Amino acid sequence: MTVLSFQVRSSACLLAATLSFSALTSGCADNAEQSATAPETVETTNSDVTVPISPVTVTVDNPGDEPREVLAPHPVPGLTQQVLLRTTNQITQTINQQADQDFSAPALSIPLTAAATDSGIDLTIGKMTTTDTTLAADVGPAEGSHAGLLTNDSGAITALRLSPAPEAADAVRAAIEQAFYQAVYSAVSFPVEPIGVGAMWTLHRQVPGGVPLDQVVNATLLERDGDRLVIAIVVHQTPKSAEWDLPNNAGMLNIDGYVMQGSGTLTIDLGLPLPVAGTIVIGGDQTYTDPHSETTLKQSTGNIVQWGG
Repeated sequence: MTVLSFQVRSSACLLAATLSFSALTSGCADNAEQSATAPETVETTNSDVTVPISPVTVTVDNPGDEPREVLAPHPVPGLTQQVLLRTTNQITQTINQQADQDFSAPALSIPLTAAATDSGIDLTIGKMTTTDTTLAADVGPAEGSHAGLLTNDSGAITALRLSPAPEAADAVRAAIEQAFYQAVYSAVSFPVEPIGVGAMWTLHRQVPGGVPLDQVVNATLLERDGDRLVIAIVVHQTPKSAEWDLPNNAGMLNIDGYVMQGSGTLTIDLGLPLPVAGTIVIGGDQTYTDPHSETTLKQSTGNIVQWGG
């Protein structure tokens, strides 16, 4: 499985706290976690949450050099991998000429033990660390939490399962959710056609939410040594609509400007469940306006996903 980051989930309730839109205030009263890019369908059993991931279309633009081969993950069931997932999530916003406000999420480091299964990847969370002192005091009970990735034959993730430990605090659960969304939602899968070094392929998928996004990922196979691959990635996201429909029928904002893009490289081993190393950086600026007033919201967003030892 190859993973890159996706757009940070900017909470609609950030707007309610700072904009004087009555519709926003009423709409956020019941759901502090709803966001512009939050998944629309979630199945819950006790504390388990399963989030379906939108399907991806893969198109080969250049098959690359000979020799060519159909590449697909083939981790051995039961084989475990130790890897560290690090995420940062930054969001600042400005209302009209007011001072910038920082709504960034804490940076988080999550040690993972990954094991391949017949249907995907099982994950066990180790002892996490964070730069946030308040959150750091609560991460201990979350050790031992589980997650899972359901995948198809090409390595595309079809669903994300989160199973937090019962003792995990809500803030820690939210931080884990944020980290996995960043790392998982825009997984890069392989084409079914044979490819070689220099191959380029495009992945297209929809990112659901209040602002549905078209996402295009361009992947290039830079190096190959057996099962070990180095892949360069460039990602672009554009809104499918000119409006942001806020949650709970709270109204809408016009999307006046939207830029979200990023790039990076990943090192993966087809015989292991998760990336071995890599860094993906994505960010951009967005501008929204209230159609019923002269209020303008400007956001700058950015996040980083890192895989390593």
